[in-house]
Amino acid sequence: MPASSLALYEIAAFVFGYLCGSIPFGVLITRVAGAPDVRGIGSGNIGATNVLRTGRKGLAAATLLGDMLKGTVAVFVTSHFFGRDPAIAAALGAFLGHLFPVWLKFKGGKGVATYIGLLLGFGLWIPLLAFCVTWAVVAAATRYSSLAALLASVAAPMAISLKGDVPELRLFMTLSVLLWLMHHANISRLMSGTESKIGSH
Repeated sequence: MPASSLALYEIAAFVFGYLCGSIPFGVLITRVAGAPDVRGIGSGNIGATNVLRTGRKGLAAATLLGDMLKGTVAVFVTSHFFGRDPAIAAALGAFLGHLFPVWLKFKGGKGVATYIGLLLGFGLWIPLLAFCVTWAVVAAATRYSSLAALLASVAAPMAISLKGDVPELRLFMTLSVLLWLMHHANISRLMSGTESKIGSH
């Protein structure tokens, strides 16, 4: 494929991924269900952890699934039609779309569920397992969802690195840095001992 054509495909894939990632499932699902606007409770975040603070576990699960699958779909569709490099561009777009959705004045989530969905989309099963196991163990031990996510986002690239210096490694290292940046307030609260634990409001 000529370089110029590949560049156009990557730009189109990025835009497609961004639009997929921008779908604010947390807001849409809670609105349809008649629950309070998730942006007005807890942390104001649109992700599943904050949706859980509505007391509706089903809505939180649906939000988690939606935020995962929008990343998976962006990668799967782009990879199927255009190949790996455009799929990587779509993945970056989907992640940024979730963090900065155009429909919500660029105020979105923190990227944890979409990160998982992107691992799934690329079929990175061992890194996906590393992420989920790390999250589960840390969450069970500390009851801090944010700490679990931060450490899981370190475990996944480490697992990818077992395959060598592949493009997916550079992608997920970038996504992990973005995820940590989006958790800056959580990191401050963890350090001060004021971070909310799972199950608290």
